[in-house]
Amino acid sequence: MKSILYSFVFAILILSCSSPKKSDPIIAVNQPAEFESQEAIWLIWPSTDHKEGESVEQVTLAIIEALVGNIDMVITCKDKELLTQAEESLKKYFGEIPKLKLLQLPSVEIWARDMGPIFVETNQNTWAIADFNFNSWGYSDTLDIDTKTEELYDERVAKHFQLPVISSTMISEGGNREVNGKGTLITTEAVEMDRNPEMTKADMEKEYKRLLGVKKIIWLKQGLVEDDHTFRGPITTVDGDKAYTVVTTNGHVDEFARFVNDSTILFAKVDSVDLEDPIAFENHKRMEENYRILSKATDQDGKPFTIVRMPLPGTIFSSMNPGDYVYEYIKTLDYTNGSTFPNGEPIKVMAALSYLNFIITNKVVIGQRCWKEGMSNDLKLKDEQAAQILQSVFPDRKIVMIDALAVNLGGGGIHCISMHQPLFSSN
Repeated sequence: MKSILYSFVFAILILSCSSPKKSDPIIAVNQPAEFESQEAIWLIWPSTDHKEGESVEQVTLAIIEALVGNIDMVITCKDKELLTQAEESLKKYFGEIPKLKLLQLPSVEIWARDMGPIFVETNQNTWAIADFNFNSWGYSDTLDIDTKTEELYDERVAKHFQLPVISSTMISEGGNREVNGKGTLITTEAVEMDRNPEMTKADMEKEYKRLLGVKKIIWLKQGLVEDDHTFRGPITTVDGDKAYTVVTTNGHVDEFARFVNDSTILFAKVDSVDLEDPIAFENHKRMEENYRILSKATDQDGKPFTIVRMPLPGTIFSSMNPGDYVYEYIKTLDYTNGSTFPNGEPIKVMAALSYLNFIITNKVVIGQRCWKEGMSNDLKLKDEQAAQILQSVFPDRKIVMIDALAVNLGGGGIHCISMHQPLFSSN
């Protein structure tokens, strides 16, 4: 596929040509919110599946299908071979897509939200890339070769488009930061403190303000159980079984709290009928503690938020077998609870799945549905309720619900594998 986003590239080049003098410090003044006008959406073409028979490429194609003709798309491929494969798949399914550009850019995994380019507005009326450090979600250190490849992803984007970079040694992933575009950021304390044990909240707030231009930070406590670090060991289910998380983040905020406009937050809620389930009960405790914090919080101007509750689907279980990509990784972990991985045997796993992990674009919002043939009708009704709530908070956008289980089995959702590029508007 040889199509090029001429307007996209032209706009970037214009911005780079108008970059400030070297003597002038470049300061971030704002990170536009995802619900604001976008220039493009970024995706990473998958090179592997997390579980055999669950195609991540099919999820990627479903996202592209929902967005064709609605927004420019930039898809990066880790090498020339994968780029050729992506070209062939895209041509097979869609023919030519005028608003799609393929780039060759090194990466290991698909989580563009976490190590992808964070576009921020600067005091020089230009774009810059905010570049936090990265340690593979707490599973590695910053010097690991694969981790370094991921950490350099956003810097390579900046170099490609000749944009300045505002860097920090502080570790933080995009999936754990929600902004309202007016100066307020919401994040999860359990994640950020885990990544930066040597830093205080005050230290981290200085870096958020310096890199993102935010003025107010709201700290929520913990994320969902399904998102707990895998190396903490398996979790007991309602049936008394043991189930593992799937290389998850320890509680990213985009699984349970999302800005839908500058004053309204969509927030997770556990259905009371599920509370006999120990996982649902723990999620209930965590979410209600976070809700109490959020309901008392105010924005950058001291105004309270409107909070709309969104149901959680409940834990979706699957299995992993020897040879599956995730299985082969998590068998290598040292489990902090002293448990031993049953190497060579199938294991039960929890999908990292939430209705809150949706993608926002200019005209389309893509959500995740869970129900499949043979599952309970209650889950089907929850899918429908989630779609209705999304439509109510995005009345002028089309809602498309897709099956993203193949992605969820890798430790995140469709929001986690996408990154929005804001539309530049000079002041």
